[in-house]
Amino acid sequence: MSKKRVLTGITTSGTPHLGNYVGAIRPAVEASLSGTFDSFFFLADYHALIKCQDPDRVHQSTLEIAAAWLALGLDPKKVTFYRQSDIPEIPQLTWLLTCMTAKGLMNRAHAYKGAVQANEEAGENADSAVTMGLFSYPILMAADILMFNAHRIPVGRDQIQHVEMARDIAQRFNHHYGDHFVLPSAQVDDDASVLQGLDGRKMSKSYGNTIPLFLSEKQLKKHINKIKTNLLEPGEPKDPGDSTVFQIWQAFASPDQTETMRAAFADGIAWGEAKKQLFELINGQLKEPREKYLELIENPSRVESVLQQGAEKARQHSQNLMSVLRNSVGIRPL
Repeated sequence: MSKKRVLTGITTSGTPHLGNYVGAIRPAVEASLSGTFDSFFFLADYHALIKCQDPDRVHQSTLEIAAAWLALGLDPKKVTFYRQSDIPEIPQLTWLLTCMTAKGLMNRAHAYKGAVQANEEAGENADSAVTMGLFSYPILMAADILMFNAHRIPVGRDQIQHVEMARDIAQRFNHHYGDHFVLPSAQVDDDASVLQGLDGRKMSKSYGNTIPLFLSEKQLKKHINKIKTNLLEPGEPKDPGDSTVFQIWQAFASPDQTETMRAAFADGIAWGEAKKQLFELINGQLKEPREKYLELIENPSRVESVLQQGAEKARQHSQNLMSVLRNSVGIRPL
């Protein structure tokens, strides 16, 4: 029996940070190396255009994110790793699916509803500044998933709806034109670490509270020193449960190291000392990947070559499926 297919998209609109690493990159790379699944990873640069209209940013982010995944152990020989825009069949499939998608379904998408609500609260027209990209991006996401007939889509809770929409759209297409698509399922890992940022809220680009993944040692130390702590003095017991320092420690430490730090908190470790140990722990794990990352950033043509090979591999699937789909909807030679 062939392996189940798992597909993960990474939007190219920012610089990878520690939260991305422990929440998404590390578990995905580990799963891909296990050989249990047929893994597809793609750089979602078409998706990036919805939120980011800075061409240099989209371009630079594509390089940074591809280099980060490769430096952190993604093996292009064991997975299919490609850039969305290198697969011309994806926009073609997006249109076929758009013609099968009820507008009412798109009206219910969280991102669109959120934008409308924000506009109404601000006394603006409901659709002010809402582009068709924002409105219909669940269809593009459906095309990403259905193009490779992926079975499982690892997502955060906020994206479950989009996988369910892809499933609805696939069912409708299959009903009309025959069984072409596997019905995908969202895979939510509730154990995935959600890191707190410098200010104690979830680490996120939108809060500007992130610790970028491949800072220099000096900058990494500086960022870790900026993590908010309370005013407890050295010698006063500290509660690991409400400490960002401890929470980030736990995401990088072994169970033994976690227990040692828990005991140190009970003994009243000084915040400066806890941060120093946190820096050493994280730096130790990122030292080697950082070197690989900087080498790749200096050699974009190497990253480009990996992505082109990945696109070739991906297009073996997408060209075949697209040819069948075009035929099934009636777009065929006379």
